Amino acid sequence: MAGWTKWLWGGMGWAMFGPIGGIMGYALGSMSENNSGFHSNYQGFSRGKSTKGGDFGSALLILFAAVMKADGELKKSELDFVKKFFIQQFGKNYAQDRIQLFQEILKQDFPLKDVCLQIKANMDHPARLQMLHVLFGLSQADGHVHPLEVKVIHTIANYLGISGNDFESIQAMFYKNTTAAYKILEITPDATDTEVKKAFRKMASKFHPDKVHHLGEEFQKMAEEKFKSVNDAYQ
Repeated sequence: MAGWTKWLWGGMGWAMFGPIGGIMGYALGSMSENNSGFHSNYQGFSRGKSTKGGDFGSALLILFAAVMKADGELKKSELDFVKKFFIQQFGKNYAQDRIQLFQEILKQDFPLKDVCLQIKANMDHPARLQMLHVLFGLSQADGHVHPLEVKVIHTIANYLGISGNDFESIQAMFYKNTTAAYKILEITPDATDTEVKKAFRKMASKFHPDKVHHLGEEFQKMAEEKFKSVNDAYQ
């Protein structure tokens, strides 16, 4: 069975948990072939709308890989971002296993559209917005955003069913310029005071941390960054 384990795990993962399960299963199989002592607490990807933090993390591993590979260069600063993210959100033990998985996922070519459509079918809109926010954080890990990374993030947003306005709003949270505040609130510079207040209430509701409470306390804390950006834009 040597050499076939990863294909077996990948096929079983795809059959049981769709494309994300297939990618994760193949990575787990590769790791088990290379390390007989490997142990993972990977649970698969939930079906239905009851998305958990672990599902969010599993999906992010694949999207992180897509963004990091966009410019053809895997940067240490971006890998450090991924490590820090998983340690902060899930703890060191979980993070250690997931980083090993991530190294295997980076070696794969995977169907990004299929992955995103599975995420869209299983995650609500607030969770997908949070995912986009994290991807922009990754793209800025080295202090410079490569246009090809932004292009991939935009493609991901489209596949996830995120509107152009929401994409530009979240992107503006990472690009500080004279029009950023207006883009965050999804209004134009000539908006009236009444329109600004209305936009603020709408965006404050859309990005409120309570919208991702089902992902866990740590993700709520992370969502507070988006909420603060909305408040700052209104000021």
